[in-house]
Amino acid sequence: MPAHATGAFEVKVTPQPQDDKVGDPTVGRLALDKTFHGDLEATSRGQMLTASTETKGSAGYVAIERVSGTLRTAAGPLTGTFALQHTGTLNRGVPEMSVTVVPDSGTGQLVSLAGKMTINIADGKHSYDFEYTLP
Repeated sequence: MPAHATGAFEVKVTPQPQDDKVGDPTVGRLALDKTFHGDLEATSRGQMLTASTETKGSAGYVAIERVSGTLRTAAGPLTGTFALQHTGTLNRGVPEMSVTVVPDSGTGQLVSLAGKMTINIADGKHSYDFEYTLP
């Protein structure tokens, strides 16, 4: 049975220099720095790639981030790291997103962590609902 972790997080998104080989202003690269609060007390660093279109409200992104910290579980706090993989699209203003734990990416007490995260943004504030399993 999956467990849930919830809380808020802050994210700093920093545009990175354009790769001369790409040379396309519709393709972007950004650095991610996050701080998670609540059931997941952690920080993460990652990279995001984006693609915009001429159609207002349509875009896509992929990202990978490494999360490091403590997950509060029913069995007590567990410390380690894991990777999250993001895939998202915005289709004329309608968002679709998937954020999944990369298989076998857990370390420390989070070895064998699996799950998915839902990210919510309301009034400029970010929160998460992390559905996960551990052996």
